[in-house]
Amino acid sequence: MRVIRIDASTATILLTEAPAPKVRDRQTGEIAKDTVSGEALMTVGVVYIDEGESSLIQVTIPESGVTDGLAVGAPVSLPGLVARPWQSVFNGQQRHGIAYRATAVMPGEFQMAQAG
Repeated sequence: MRVIRIDASTATILLTEAPAPKVRDRQTGEIAKDTVSGEALMTVGVVYIDEGESSLIQVTIPESGVTDGLAVGAPVSLPGLVARPWQSVFNGQQRHGIAYRATAVMPGEFQMAQAG
C-alpha cells in the first residue's frame, strides 16, 4: 500500500507513552523487527495537534531512533513521519487502519503561535 509523508512542521507533538518494545506476537512475547534491517522496533504514544485538531496515535520507530531526554508530557519531534493505510481479515472480520512510522523520536519544542 501507499506510504504518505506527513508534514509535521506546524504541529505540536506531545509524548503520552514512553518508548516500549513493539510486540509482534502477544502469545509468545516476540518483539517485532524491521523487515529490511532486522532491527528491533519500538512504539511511542503521542498526541498530534495541528490546526486546532488533535489525535492520539501510536508511532513505530527503530530502537536506534530512540534518543535520550524524552519525558512524558513534553514535546517531541518525529523525523521522517509517514502514514501507511492497512487492511486485513482476522477471524473473518475485515479490519483496517493507519500505521504511523518515523525514523526517530527526539525531544522537540512547542510551536510558537504566529502573531497576526
